[in-house]
Amino acid sequence: SGESGAGKTESTKLLLQHIMNLCKGNSQLEQQILQVNPLLEAFGNAQTVMNDNSSRFGKYIQLRFQKNAVKGAKLSEYLLEKSRVVQQDTGERNFHIFYYMFAGLSSEKKEMYGLLDPSLYRYISGRFGTEDVAQHWKHKYQEVCNALDMVGFQEQEQVDMQAILAGVLSLGNVTFEPQENSVSVKVSEASRGWLKAAAVDLLRLLLVCSVLSSSWNSLMSHCHSLSPCSDARDSIAKVAYGRVFGWIVSKINELLAENVDPEVELREIGILDIFGFENFAVNRFEQLCINLANEQLQHFFNHHIFQLEQAAYREEELPWETIKFNNNEPILDLLLAKPLGLLSLLDEQSAFPQATDKTFVDKLNSSFKGNLHFQPGRGRVLGFSIIHYAGNVQYTAGGFLEKNRDTLPANVRGLFINSVTPLLSVLFAGKSLSFSGASHINQGSPWQHSLMVLMERMYSANPHFVRCIKPNSQKEPGVVDSQVVLQQLRYNGLLETIRIRRDGFSWRPSFEEFAER
Repeated sequence: SGESGAGKTESTKLLLQHIMNLCKGNSQLEQQILQVNPLLEAFGNAQTVMNDNSSRFGKYIQLRFQKNAVKGAKLSEYLLEKSRVVQQDTGERNFHIFYYMFAGLSSEKKEMYGLLDPSLYRYISGRFGTEDVAQHWKHKYQEVCNALDMVGFQEQEQVDMQAILAGVLSLGNVTFEPQENSVSVKVSEASRGWLKAAAVDLLRLLLVCSVLSSSWNSLMSHCHSLSPCSDARDSIAKVAYGRVFGWIVSKINELLAENVDPEVELREIGILDIFGFENFAVNRFEQLCINLANEQLQHFFNHHIFQLEQAAYREEELPWETIKFNNNEPILDLLLAKPLGLLSLLDEQSAFPQATDKTFVDKLNSSFKGNLHFQPGRGRVLGFSIIHYAGNVQYTAGGFLEKNRDTLPANVRGLFINSVTPLLSVLFAGKSLSFSGASHINQGSPWQHSLMVLMERMYSANPHFVRCIKPNSQKEPGVVDSQVVLQQLRYNGLLETIRIRRDGFSWRPSFEEFAER
């Protein structure tokens, strides 16, 4: 754990290399486990103001052993930041893979995918790098292609995948305009070429007209205004990208699955590399989800290092002066309590069609009045602040309900299942990847569930904590800013940890272990 840019992903890679080296097997499987990283980083990482290679998803790697040899591995991913596909703030970029494609694809391949000059695409904001950066991206693209081959992606699957990514970029350039002499909306004349490039022929109808079935089963056409059309376009882009990422992870898991007798009991080492605590100039729904995960990890650390350890000393009746620590349970209650925690209120508001981000904020202000860890928004921007274990974060509430609902027009799924691109059919028809029957996918709740499962897994294990400390806020190598470091040591509870390590008993063998030794 550690804040964004502290070195969690790099430490994870070093730890994996170290474990593989200790196995001394140098088997093909061990090499494959190390080689999936470039693939995950290309599709799941991006440049942010805090980190040039920031993980925009959380991953849990389970390594399974038999007699000190790796027999298999499994990867679980959490909360990919899909909104990055359609919007990035100043100084930030989209996922790496889009830039790698522009730098690495030949002119013929670009023509095949309908890719034009990168400066034309709204989803990558026309931002492209210097010649040096482009050369680096070209090299990275080759790494990705090698990793795709190694993981076992067929050539046609790789073509389809890149066609979908190119289609996502083209889709971002589709705009809408009012129809003359009508209240309805159409795809603008200027962006029809982009719609064609997106290679989804029926999309024009679906974006502009969603067909609603009334209670007596007659069909009526309900035309959108401009704003819902743009939202639907962005939702399709986000979901398509999210499906591609999920598919890559499932293919990796097929490759790395253990091939042993199911009767044989395997030992396991799990490594959790999760997005770090974030506090940007503008903090949105994604930052709240990320910071909640970090709150839960901090609570787990406190529970293990302070509560369990000191309880053991009291039980053994050792002379012990209790070490106080900064308990963040009240913040978790504020966020997770049912039925009146922040996320419960968000789900409740998301269920009301008439609710808005403002009604949600009003509800928070009335529910958490007087709560020491909550502050109402100040100024004109609709929002609120939460005083996290790592500091005060001001959240902008705009888009909270829409992102929690994660709306996709219901009939778009059928369109994708019947797509001429085979991969799209697979991604949207597969059982494990399918939507719930409704057209609303609630991003908050499934992710809360997956986080709960993850924490249960953590609590059942014997944990070792790797605390990553960021040396400075300028992304500079070899520079240690002592104030930045001290602030992290304080909020992480590491000063209290040093005390419990100094005064306590860091190695606590069982009687049997002691006697044998």
